[in-house]
This record gives sequence, structure tokens and C-alpha cells, in this order.
Amino acid sequence: MAFVARRLLPMVGRASNGGQNVWQSRLSVGAARFLCSESSEKLVSVEKSEDKIAIVKMHRKPVNAMNYPLLSQLRNTFDELEEDRGVKAIVISSDVRGIFSAGLDITEMYQATDESARRFWTSLQDMWYSLYTAGKPTIAAIDGASPAGGCLMACTCDYRIMAQSDKYSIGLNETRLGIAAPFWFVELFISVVGHRRAERALQLGTLFKPDQALEVGLVDEVVLSEQVMERAIAEAGEYMKINNVARRLTKQLVREQIADRFLEGRDNDVEMFVAFVMQDAVQASLGMYLEALQKKAGK
Repeated sequence: MAFVARRLLPMVGRASNGGQNVWQSRLSVGAARFLCSESSEKLVSVEKSEDKIAIVKMHRKPVNAMNYPLLSQLRNTFDELEEDRGVKAIVISSDVRGIFSAGLDITEMYQATDESARRFWTSLQDMWYSLYTAGKPTIAAIDGASPAGGCLMACTCDYRIMAQSDKYSIGLNETRLGIAAPFWFVELFISVVGHRRAERALQLGTLFKPDQALEVGLVDEVVLSEQVMERAIAEAGEYMKINNVARRLTKQLVREQIADRFLEGRDNDVEMFVAFVMQDAVQASLGMYLEALQKKAGK
């Protein structure tokens, strides 16, 4: 019940004390580490509507690859919006045409040091935990490709709307890169699509086209590209109509088991990631993948 104690009591305190937050911090265990991004470049922007909906946009060209600075800025943004009383719901989107996020930045893992790999993975954990445990409604507006880490972020949201296009796909394709998805990726994916579908898709590294993703429950809607943001805002409004205390309590109770298991295993997960990614065979696989990307970009 660690998750409930950390996440429900602050909200209940606000409801019963005139809006005052009786617990000031919403950081996860160990999350005080690496709070600030080393990059001075702004990779995340926020627009706030009159309806109290915050639209978060990633804009790390060319493909919103998640490196340490982007992950840190996303995490800080989610934390700030969660505490902002002028925001009632959050829509996550991309400012890069045709891409939601291509996932984790492979260069953060290739030829990394133990220290840099550990820092990178911790920043991913912190970003995910902040989003997964957010009390406010979160909507993914997926107007582009969303493999690997992009899929992770989308699955973490309460609702997912994807643009219709044969060029777009979504899924956890880590095995195709020679990487095994960590336990919290796996548990989240199972919670979204079910155990049997998750088991097969994770082993094969399946990327689903929009209609396929809708069929298996990986996304909730597929619409035309120009309708994605309109539908995301409308869906955020549907969540905002529900009694906030009841909705937040329900969301947090539904998510508490995965969140608690993550907190219990996060330190070991970091060490396992570092040990795994430093293996010669994994480094060779990452190197070949980067080489293939470079050749593709050069065409």
C-alpha cells in the first residue's frame, strides 16, 4: 500500500483542508537524483487552454528520441502540472511531424559508461513513475509513429487516440533491437492488452498499425490526423466531468499494484539494465542498429 499512502493522502488532504497540500513532495523514492536536465535546450513545451487542459508537446527533432535531457524535462513538466491548480487534465503530444516518439535514444546506451547508463535509466524510471502516478487525467494524442519508449509513454496515459496512417505503428519492439523489456514495461503492457497478446507481441517485438492497435486495445480510438488533438481535448473534458476525488481514488487504486512493485524493484532494475546493456553482444547489436539507421538516413 506504499503507493496509496504516498499518492492518495495528499489529494485527500487538499480536499479537506481548503486546497492546501498537506504533503509537499510527490517525488518517488530516490527521485531527488537527477532532477535538472543538463541541456539548456527546451525540448518540452506546454500550452494551457481556457478549459484548464495542459497540452504537453515534445520537440526533440528529428524523432523525439528520449535521451536524458528530454526525459528529465518531461518528468519535471509532469510534476509541475500535477501541482498546478489551474490544470485539470493533461494531453501529451508531439511537435514533430509524423512522430509521437521513436523511443529511447540508442546513443545513450551504446558505448556508455556504467555511470551514464545508470543515470539515463533512472531518468526514464522517474519520468514514467511521475506520469503513471499522476492523479490528473492524461490523454495521449498519437499523431505519428510510436515504437518502444513512445509506446510506453502512450500506454501510461489514461486514454490513447492515434492518427490513421499506414506509415504509423505502435508497440514495444525492444526484442528487435536485441533488448529485453524490463518488468515494469511488461506489467504495464499486460495491463493494457492482456496477458496472451502481450506475451506474443513482446517476444516478437510486434509493431501494430493503427487499426490493429485498436483491435487489440493498445489504443482507444483511431481518427484522421487533423482530428487527433480535437478528440484528445474532448476526451480530457469527459474525465473532468467526473467527481475529482472519486476519479483520482479509483485511478490510484487500480494502479497501485504495478506502482508498488516498481518501487520495490526499481534499484535492482537499474543494476540489471546496466549489466545487460554493457554486455558485448548487446553493444554489438546496438551498434548494428545505429549503423542501419545511419545508412537509412543517408539514402
